[in-house]
Amino acid sequence: MENTASIATKWAIDPAHSEVQFKVKHLVISTVTGKFKKFDGQVVSEKEDFDGAQISFTIDVSSIDTNSPDRDNHLKSDDFFAAEKHPEMTFENGILSKKGNGDYELTGDLTIRETTKKVSLDVEYNGTVKDPWGNTKAGFELSGKLNRKDFGLTWNTVTEAGGVLVGEEVKLDISIQLATA
Repeated sequence: MENTASIATKWAIDPAHSEVQFKVKHLVISTVTGKFKKFDGQVVSEKEDFDGAQISFTIDVSSIDTNSPDRDNHLKSDDFFAAEKHPEMTFENGILSKKGNGDYELTGDLTIRETTKKVSLDVEYNGTVKDPWGNTKAGFELSGKLNRKDFGLTWNTVTEAGGVLVGEEVKLDISIQLATA
């Protein structure tokens, strides 16, 4: 009888070569870019091309950085992330599905402020290589859009001209390098 069982490979995010960025409209006329400096995650894959891989990660909300300490403190407050009560946002039950040559979709459960929603992100698989020290690495680019109000981040204010201060749509731009765990 032939053994057809596959061996799962466990991968960890290499934080020195990864970044989690977001963009949101400010006053409807400009864009603010921010990032989270602390995050962690793991990927378990039974296939070399990562099709069907299981993915989970956490982001430390207090590590937000928009290049403005006052804005960062406001984002950590109860008006937005409520970082003291909800220190992490999580992504669980993620499944990576191959769509075409290097194109994938990641679908899973994103939780922010105790609100969980199913989300899907576009993923580009950049390949797997061995680094000069013999470590196996894999690279991915993820992108997508969320409505912040879907997760309870509803604070806003109206400007004198009738516009809003903070846009509802948040664009995600995530670059991840994995290393075998």
